[in-house]
Amino acid sequence: MKDQIRAALTAACRLWAAEQKSDLPFDDSAVLVETPPPNIPGDAASSLPLAVAKTVKKPPRQVAQEILAHLSAGPLLEKAEIAGPGFLNFFLHPSWLLMELRSLLRQRSDYGRLRDPAGKILIEFVSANPNGPLHVGHGRGAALGDALARIFRHRGYDVTTEYYVNNIGNQMENLGASVMSRIDELDPGCLDEVERAAYRAKKPEDLYKGAYLIGVAREILRRSPAASRPRGLAFFRDAGQELILQGIKKDLASFGVTHDSWYPESRLYDEKRVEESLVALRGTGDLKDEDGALWFLSTKYGDDKDRVLMRRDERPTYFASDIAYHHEKFRRGFDRLVDIWGTDHHGYVARVKAAVQALGHDPSRLSILLYQLVSLVRGGKPVVMSTRSGEFVTLEEVVAEVGKDACRFFYALRGPNSPLEFDLELAKRQASENPVFYVKYVHARCASLFREAEKRGGGAVDPAAFRPPTRLEKEERALLVRLAGFSDVLDQCLADLSPHHVTDYLLKLSGDYHRFYETCRVLGEAPDVTAFRLALVDGVRTVIKNGLGLLSIDAPEEM
Repeated sequence: MKDQIRAALTAACRLWAAEQKSDLPFDDSAVLVETPPPNIPGDAASSLPLAVAKTVKKPPRQVAQEILAHLSAGPLLEKAEIAGPGFLNFFLHPSWLLMELRSLLRQRSDYGRLRDPAGKILIEFVSANPNGPLHVGHGRGAALGDALARIFRHRGYDVTTEYYVNNIGNQMENLGASVMSRIDELDPGCLDEVERAAYRAKKPEDLYKGAYLIGVAREILRRSPAASRPRGLAFFRDAGQELILQGIKKDLASFGVTHDSWYPESRLYDEKRVEESLVALRGTGDLKDEDGALWFLSTKYGDDKDRVLMRRDERPTYFASDIAYHHEKFRRGFDRLVDIWGTDHHGYVARVKAAVQALGHDPSRLSILLYQLVSLVRGGKPVVMSTRSGEFVTLEEVVAEVGKDACRFFYALRGPNSPLEFDLELAKRQASENPVFYVKYVHARCASLFREAEKRGGGAVDPAAFRPPTRLEKEERALLVRLAGFSDVLDQCLADLSPHHVTDYLLKLSGDYHRFYETCRVLGEAPDVTAFRLALVDGVRTVIKNGLGLLSIDAPEEM
């Protein structure tokens, strides 16, 4: 909808600029079309006259009037008006809205889908260290990444989703020692003195304390009894990692998330990718040797300080792996990279962007999305979570308590830049104040109307058959406009890298439907009226199902 209004407005602006002999650059990116606030009349609005008035040295309202004189509304617009100091408000033509409804009902699940190739995107998300199960914070990253991947695909992009497995470094050595410690508690005779000394060499505060390790240790004991030799810290590290990764994949699958690729950090070393990246940076003059360490001169590219890549003992830092990983991503031929990280990684954004630029890649092709923390509330009181003590709430526990659909919807209620308070009791409530129940109920209510219509012999909807009403009720028109804006919402999600626009849209569509249902009787009216209103209900049902599907949420036929 907005794209078509923008195209018409852009054409008018170009004609006007030519008449003014102005070189103002009027293209789609410069012509903004937005949804007006609820108290402002119109289906779309633009502040363009206000933006260019100073440049052409004319009052904004005069600019608006001159642009409107060149506007060819065609079948799209019923009218356009000048409002306030120079805003342009646009009103869609009823015939266009009805034509769009027919298009929706023909396309069904493909409504809003673009077929033309729009580019290759790699979305990396979750990527939690394989030293413990996923917690509720990881769930937010999983919901964000998976929903964005689905929306990008719907809008024509070739999307690959990836989980980066950090299986190198101290955290994995600590995992091996922690597993050995638990095994020693469960079966003191299982470890020999050499093995026992290996884990005891670690500081107690470096060992993971979560109860999940008991289950890991038991499974390793079952698979590998004491008679299995030789064993050592590396054996228990790898065995623990394998079991934890299996659990992570299982939890993600239960959450409706699958990754196309699982990329282990160790592969970067096996394939000499880290070494290659360091050689490349050495060649560009972006490395220095100082104090026995190897440094990346990231301040040359806007970072606040230079960064160590190789320590004095010649052990690479995690950042060295990050550089090689992103270099390798671009080498795989993706047009755009999207990384979804927790807010605790904010310090890495500038340095990774700097490395990408130093290696010759366009840093604008890398988007790094940071999401804020999740806090759980039960009965109005916060649920205490502490990863340090190992007593954290896992994603598996929350999904088991409130269900996958409620989790997915609640995680998508807010933009990633906003902290999220997850009310567990509200998520389970079978009432309209529960947002996911509210939206699902509308879909079920639409389905029930069709079951009743079928009983009366009139449930089938032919997109081409319904006759347009002579006059639209305001509630009918509001629904038509909302439905026509579905693609705009998806594009806003991609522009902001946030699926929260979908949940907001579905809640507003559900509110529009309730007002329509209370005012406009569907069954029992004149045949033409009933046929049109059933088509409208079918449109609501279809778009809600599509929107929920992009969030990996089921749309029930009955509730």
